[in-house]
Amino acid sequence: MSETKPRVRVEANPKWIRGLVDGVTVVDSRRSRYVWEIPYYPAWYFPLDDVAAKLIENGETLRSTSRGQGTRYDLVLGGGGDGGGERTLSDAAWRHLDSPVDELRDLVRIEWDAIDTWFEEDVEVFVHPRSPEVRVDALASSRHVRVLIDGQVVADSERPTVLYETGLPPRYYLPKTDVRMDMLRATDLSTACPYKGWAEYWDVTVNGSSYENLAWGYRTPLPESESIAGLVCFYNEKVDIELDGVLQERPKTKFG
Repeated sequence: MSETKPRVRVEANPKWIRGLVDGVTVVDSRRSRYVWEIPYYPAWYFPLDDVAAKLIENGETLRSTSRGQGTRYDLVLGGGGDGGGERTLSDAAWRHLDSPVDELRDLVRIEWDAIDTWFEEDVEVFVHPRSPEVRVDALASSRHVRVLIDGQVVADSERPTVLYETGLPPRYYLPKTDVRMDMLRATDLSTACPYKGWAEYWDVTVNGSSYENLAWGYRTPLPESESIAGLVCFYNEKVDIELDGVLQERPKTKFG
């Protein structure tokens, strides 16, 4: 029996996408494509004419069972408005010239971190492209939420903000005044989300046992999630949560 290769998903992106380096436009496209290289969110692929840089093969390649072999390139930018010379962005792009997916052959993929600033329309985008299938709703609630670890109450609130994000369980963000902050210790971990922003984390110590990076929060979230600013959330997957007096089943996710 022959092995069936996974089919890569490609869709038109109606948004105007731009990418800048030191104020110089490298990408300016109204014709980009969403390409799902991984299940969680898409990448942007661009027509060659929408990339204002020379592509120079650098001898590197990449492999993909669904997209075919990729040829990697350095991007060479022309001088900016200040009269500066050329600038090379090393190993910043690739193309699938012989892809089994016809639509990919004429497109170029640019590494996210090779670009200083990305925009959807006139709104800056952080971390990675946002999925058109993900919605984030942060809703004020009066439900009674209790968080327990090893049978001890760590948080007790009737003022949660419940964050519903596509593909994830509801997250209960709680005021710090309703959390036993004396049991929490800030850590150096920081993560980023294109929908919420940059998170800080806390270890939680209960009955002499420490649980690493069990709680997190956003001091200054992105505008669409601003209502969770300054609140604390615990991993449903790793603690016991009572909602209106009913113990919730721990969800199974990649964070468990």
